[in-house]
Amino acid sequence: MHVLIAGGGVGGLTTALMLHRAGIGCTILEQVPSLRELGVGITLMPSAIKELASLGFLPTMETEAIATQHLHYRTRGGLPVWDEPRGVAAGQPVPQFFVHRGRLQGMLARAVEERCPEALRLGHRVQAVAQDAATVTVTAAGPDGEVRLTGDALIGADGIHSTVRRLLHPAEGDPRYSGLMMWRGATSWPEYLGGSALLIQGGVDAKFVAYPIAPGARPGERLTNWVVIVRMAPDGSPPPERADWSRPARRPQLEAELPRFASTEIDLPALVAATEEIWEYPMFDRDPAPFWSQGRVTLLGDAAHPMYPMGANGGTQAILDARALTDALAAGANIPRALTAYEAERLPKTAAIVLSNRQGGPEGVIDAVEARAPDGYQDVDAVMSREERAAFMGRYAELAGFSVEQVRAR
Repeated sequence: MHVLIAGGGVGGLTTALMLHRAGIGCTILEQVPSLRELGVGITLMPSAIKELASLGFLPTMETEAIATQHLHYRTRGGLPVWDEPRGVAAGQPVPQFFVHRGRLQGMLARAVEERCPEALRLGHRVQAVAQDAATVTVTAAGPDGEVRLTGDALIGADGIHSTVRRLLHPAEGDPRYSGLMMWRGATSWPEYLGGSALLIQGGVDAKFVAYPIAPGARPGERLTNWVVIVRMAPDGSPPPERADWSRPARRPQLEAELPRFASTEIDLPALVAATEEIWEYPMFDRDPAPFWSQGRVTLLGDAAHPMYPMGANGGTQAILDARALTDALAAGANIPRALTAYEAERLPKTAAIVLSNRQGGPEGVIDAVEARAPDGYQDVDAVMSREERAAFMGRYAELAGFSVEQVRAR
């Protein structure tokens, strides 16, 4: 069996490594001419780390990333809403990690080059797909002209603007704009809250996020990833611009929004001012697709279920997709049946996360507390009981598959 993969991001590379472990060959078609370690931070939940550990990456993650120890939710004004241990500190069998997206992609790409040489073909953009009862053929624009590759299956792991998804759903149209603008950056910054904590202040319409993703430039500092999200238009509005992760920020627009937030741990205006490169991104997702698979073609990761970054689950779910897809193909069923089984397992779960994230995911508990006490409070327990807040958080952990019980059972 030989599988073609459109897209060399985290999902596509992880899929290639899992297929290789299962004895299944693959070719990855990635449109960029070179993989550079760009971007900022992401969070990987223990459910995903358990899968990466099975591929031998845990020692590297322990040196390249930051193991999450704690989570803190606050109101925009800095009042406590919820805090809890995370990762091993919460009883998980493996850590939760904060990691630089580019370094994660680089780690996976180097492993592909070592374990399945020549599988990764850079500078190849998928243009057309054709299939029959026995094979699937991809036409791609390569650095030396048009090429055609034939395999037993095609996995569309080519992101929110997926060509493969467009071929499966030609009437779907463009991604759906949330009305939210997201600004992101990373810079070396003094440690706060113990040096390994996730801090989130504010709910869906106005949010500030910070977490460390690598050692810093000086002792006592960490490379700190930060995000500011502010609603600029109603949900579902016409998009102002195409979704593009690499658009430089318009700093005056961002700086005008910073007075919304007050933090005792981080001087947010100073953090933003110290950041050399800042990117802005109108936040998009897509409605859950009615199907992912058609014959020998299916979708994975952001091509299948692009979601808002509430609850920090995009990268995690792509890795879980990779495992489920590999298991289905390795089980011995015919390929269309295997892809249908993969879809049946993963589509309902990820669709539920997409819809939950539109409402804030677990961070919706901040909105709920702010709505009940818009003028502030002395005691959060008097606003919403700890039991109610714990139930809110537990429901999302179960939904996204990273509760301690679920990870231990994987």
